[in-house]
Amino acid sequence: MAREKTNPNYKVVAENRRARFDYAIEDDLECGIILEGSEVKSLREGGANIAESYAEVADGELWLVNSYVAPYKQAKTFPHLEKRRRKLLVSRKELARLWSDTQRKGMTLVPLVLYFNHKGIAKLKIGIAKGKRTVDKRATEAKRDWGRQKQRLLRHGE
Repeated sequence: MAREKTNPNYKVVAENRRARFDYAIEDDLECGIILEGSEVKSLREGGANIAESYAEVADGELWLVNSYVAPYKQAKTFPHLEKRRRKLLVSRKELARLWSDTQRKGMTLVPLVLYFNHKGIAKLKIGIAKGKRTVDKRATEAKRDWGRQKQRLLRHGE
């Protein structure tokens, strides 16, 4: 089998690893993000954090709140604010669905991954999620531990 060529444009910038532990992700959605020039260059260097951020629908628009993009050192004349609200780009149909899910069903919008796609455009994958209780988190952890132990047993043949 021929190996697939890796795309030099595709790059994961930031990942929210705790999101899958703290929330039950029911659906995910890829959306665009409006950035300034210095923010894009900073993201290319890998300076971002979305661990404590969230998305919200406000005034008929989708916003990413509390995300951190590190300052770009060469942009001394026109720097960007590190923790500003950034507008996310989705279709009207998707926006209406997100609004109804968050308002009626008690869901929340959690950013999962910030990355550059194969065309080199910055994208954000957000998940429509419901918060887990402590009991659910324990069950998830027990299931993960059992999966690891099962793999060890199969590997060693015991």
